[in-house]
Amino acid sequence: MSDSQNQQWTETIESSHSLLDLNLKEVWRYKDLVYMFVKRDFVSSFKQTILGPIWFFINPIFTTIVYIVVFGGIANISTDGAPKILFYLAGVTLWNYFSSCLNGTSSVFTSNAAIFGKVYFPRLVMPISIVFSNLMRFGVQMILFLIAFFYYLAKGEIQPNLWILATPFLILLMAAFALGVGMIFSSMTTKYRDLQMLLGFGVSLYMYATPVIYPVSALPKFIQPYAAWNPLTGIFECFKYGWLGVGKFNPAMLIISSLIILVLLAIGTIVFNKVEKSFMDTV
Repeated sequence: MSDSQNQQWTETIESSHSLLDLNLKEVWRYKDLVYMFVKRDFVSSFKQTILGPIWFFINPIFTTIVYIVVFGGIANISTDGAPKILFYLAGVTLWNYFSSCLNGTSSVFTSNAAIFGKVYFPRLVMPISIVFSNLMRFGVQMILFLIAFFYYLAKGEIQPNLWILATPFLILLMAAFALGVGMIFSSMTTKYRDLQMLLGFGVSLYMYATPVIYPVSALPKFIQPYAAWNPLTGIFECFKYGWLGVGKFNPAMLIISSLIILVLLAIGTIVFNKVEKSFMDTV
């Protein structure tokens, strides 16, 4: 019997037949690679910097101070009675996680074309590692939020409630939303690079359409019903309602957010699976 007949393949690479298949089983087999990418992203964030991981705290602190001065002081926008520091810190922490995930996943194909062209691994590993590495940054910034939270809790200026337990679900929704939209943009920017610049501009504008620096109750009455159709509105309002006990939160907002995000994640998966087969020809 020849040597070729005795050979047994340990790895078989096949193209995906279903456009809706995330193929998480295969991604799990590459969990060590996900861990390596997460570690690389996290370490490279503060490598060759003087202050190192302290930058994770500097960003939300200075952003919160600017928001307090501009939106809380000059514009005098309501915080529904919540302490301004805590209100803006909550919005900044959530928004930083979402925008970092979205910006990171939206350039997966173009930024990693050199790696994709040399070795095979499930392409989904890369956007998933971006979501996890940003989750670690979010965890670090949550420490800052928790310090302020327990300070105002001890002073009796906030009244958290049981919706605080929904926080892991809210983070999961944000990650799924950023992943879904990011995969759509990542797939489309392989052909149309203009979309990459449009996304950077659009994310900045999108922050003002999301209750980061204001509560929904501060919006004009006729706009408030439409605000719920923004997938992030239910997430931000639920977070502030649970932790600070303020805001105009209705569970229906969270249901709407979940449904829209599931649809966007499905669309993102279809587009991503379709483009990953041939993107090297266009990048």
